[in-house]
Amino acid sequence: MLDSRIIDINFNPIFFRIGDGSSGVRPSLGAVKAVDPALARSLLLIQKFATARKAIEEDAGRSAAEKAAAISAITINNTQIEDLSLDFTLPGYPDIELIPGGCQTSVTIDNVGTYVEKVVSMTLEGGVCRQVEAFQKGFSQVFPYSALSAFTPDELVSLFGRVEEDWSLETLMDSVKADHGFNMDSRSVKNLLQVMSEMTPAERRDFLQFTTGSPRLPIGGFRSLTPMFTVVCKPSEAPYSSDDYLPSVMTCVNYLKLPDYTTIEILRKQLSTAIKEGQGAFHLS
Repeated sequence: MLDSRIIDINFNPIFFRIGDGSSGVRPSLGAVKAVDPALARSLLLIQKFATARKAIEEDAGRSAAEKAAAISAITINNTQIEDLSLDFTLPGYPDIELIPGGCQTSVTIDNVGTYVEKVVSMTLEGGVCRQVEAFQKGFSQVFPYSALSAFTPDELVSLFGRVEEDWSLETLMDSVKADHGFNMDSRSVKNLLQVMSEMTPAERRDFLQFTTGSPRLPIGGFRSLTPMFTVVCKPSEAPYSSDDYLPSVMTCVNYLKLPDYTTIEILRKQLSTAIKEGQGAFHLS
């Protein structure tokens, strides 16, 4: 981090908010959404029961009997809370009880609000506090964890590698250098940039690991690669043609030696083969 190098660990910003006791940020459904969108959607639906119950209770125009009748009749999406057959265990983890005897305690219209609060708390507090504390303790053996307060949670996850990398064709054109037999108008260079711009996130990781030795770009993306990412022409020798060769690399200088392939399809195939066969080895260095 001190050297501005990306650490390939995909943290969620909420992880650092949980670990920052001074932030004053309390667990909420919004925070759960950032961690587990599916769970958050379910809890938002269940929360509607608690909200409807609260509205009825605060209605000064109803008698106690009318409130009780209205509460027992609360229906959301043609469903009553009892129809969901919920109990006080963490969704997806029936062995984790939210309260003592939770697996024997059904969620009803009277305790549904408490249920939502307990799930949120277990997801963002009690259920992960030991892991967060262990991370802080281990991190502090190398560098004071308290010093990270200089960064926002979003800045921290960027330092740890969770950033959206720009692989657009325009950015690649401005960030790649062609040399030694190629220029930016060369057919193979244009084809390479086109292939790179169409890569999936997993393919990008493999490509970067093969060509630079790291699965992530530095902070700032391709423009921050030092030395600049360079593509050079890899010559062929008779009786072989360029299409018979695989690309090779010099990872220490971000150098890709690319044969002058006749078509983009051959380039895509040979590059894919080189990436798969060259991972973790020096055969194509």
